[in-house]
Amino acid sequence: MDLHTSLERLDQRPYPAYKDLRGREFELDPYTLCVEHVQGDPFAAPSRLRIDLPADLMSLPAALIASSDARRASADFFQRALAAVLVDSPRGTGSGKSGVLEILATGPEVLDRSALQVFKTGAVRIRLSVGLPAAGRRILGRAAVELLVERLPRALDRVFPKPDLEALERHVHCVEDQVALRAQLDHAGLVAFLAEGSMLPRRSGVDSRPLVNAVPLSVPDSLSVTLDAPHAGRLRGMAIRKGVTLIVGGGYHGKSTLLSVVALGVYDHVPGDGRERVVTDANAITVRAEDGRAVRGVDLRPFIGELPLGRRTDLFDTDDASGSTSQAAAIVEALEAGATTLLIDEDTAATNFMIRDARMRALVPPEQEPITPYIDRVRQLWTEREVSSVLVVGGAGDYLDVADQVIQMDAYRPCDVSAEAAAVAKSLPLGGAAPRPPDPWPAACARRPAPSSLDPSKGKHSERVRSVKTRAIEFGREEIDLSLLFQLIDSAQCRSIGDLLLLLSRELVDGERSIPELLDAVEKMIDENGIDSVSERGYGDRARPRRFELAAALNRLRSLRLVASP
Repeated sequence: MDLHTSLERLDQRPYPAYKDLRGREFELDPYTLCVEHVQGDPFAAPSRLRIDLPADLMSLPAALIASSDARRASADFFQRALAAVLVDSPRGTGSGKSGVLEILATGPEVLDRSALQVFKTGAVRIRLSVGLPAAGRRILGRAAVELLVERLPRALDRVFPKPDLEALERHVHCVEDQVALRAQLDHAGLVAFLAEGSMLPRRSGVDSRPLVNAVPLSVPDSLSVTLDAPHAGRLRGMAIRKGVTLIVGGGYHGKSTLLSVVALGVYDHVPGDGRERVVTDANAITVRAEDGRAVRGVDLRPFIGELPLGRRTDLFDTDDASGSTSQAAAIVEALEAGATTLLIDEDTAATNFMIRDARMRALVPPEQEPITPYIDRVRQLWTEREVSSVLVVGGAGDYLDVADQVIQMDAYRPCDVSAEAAAVAKSLPLGGAAPRPPDPWPAACARRPAPSSLDPSKGKHSERVRSVKTRAIEFGREEIDLSLLFQLIDSAQCRSIGDLLLLLSRELVDGERSIPELLDAVEKMIDENGIDSVSERGYGDRARPRRFELAAALNRLRSLRLVASP
């Protein structure tokens, strides 16, 4: 039975009769439609459709599907094009969400998403949300025919099967250039590269479009480097080098803007975003103070020594970390997950963790102060562990003693003041308060989560895991707050983290694997089998998160417990 006939036969029946469509495939020549989920009533979350387009229909050029990055970029292009068409498509009438037809909205980042996928063969899979039409709780079969048999194919025909290949190619080339530029960073000794002419400022904290009349990035010769992009050719840009880099300058001159752009350079951006030629070490992570978070079995000895009452810091545990403790834990956890660059803004850091000046060192002797400030460890992180730091510093001039590179922002224009900074540091010596590590970086034991501590059950629900708000996950009986993770940029990533926590609890956490081993296992599954392989029930609102944000969610799970080391 075809879809047209099936929907007409449902007309005026009670709404649950729509469930007769679930799991069935229908030919909408040349498309294949499958109803994967039917909403319980017109006011519930919309139903979910899967649309499959065969490779011979698409006939995509081989270069646009040759690599995983090309396929990710092609999928992103099609998703944006289809979203624009669906927004322009008129919505039908009816109760609740009747007539809704949409695909997940996207930001300026090009992520691996479940809403639209392009496969190695050139076939395309689309997942849409649809509000099946009803009047009250009675099915509007003819309206459903108009929605699914007429309106949906018309929308698909505007994007497929003959896309704008020139625009698609530009989109793919833009992403491939970013991937290639990022791959050159390590060999070039860079943490980040920002191409000359990039538009860094955004319109606001909630509007990621480029700021109107923003100053394009200009690069002084002393900060410049040239890299090769496969499609754009040789590009001149600003180098943020490995080691310790300070970003300084007056208030409102663009220090934090520069750091935020560097932080988001771990993602590829769409053409026209202004940041599509800004790339950062893929293992860069933003760390900050986070009062009140849980910390589970983290070795804080690099930053926190012996505490009053003999409390251990080699396996530190708390339900309510202070600002300094939370930032120390965030750094140790980031290193455990594989971070090679740490990004820190003075405005969001704990002051007593970042620095202790000469007067305070004189007043409070070292034996009474358990905190080793970051300034004493930052060079050791680079020289012993090859972990770079990029820091926004406005008032902590002592950091001039440990910097390899100092960039001053002046009305959003970068200036190289490394030589001047070194001269200032030399003219105003710190003497006995000069930064230095108190001891070698201690070796930590592997942290292995206990299986029983990842419990997604809640009340009558054997498993309850869902994304709530924008950056929070309900996992069983608790809510994991991820709102301060700056590089978690999409609610779809948050939903995927919920799925991955569920996967960890079901299959991977066995008491033997360490946290890095668990992260490796998850990444391998996604790399080999795609985002669908770790997504719950074929949802179209998932996007791949980085390993660092997954680790952050696991580390913020208050129920987390660790297996004792042998």
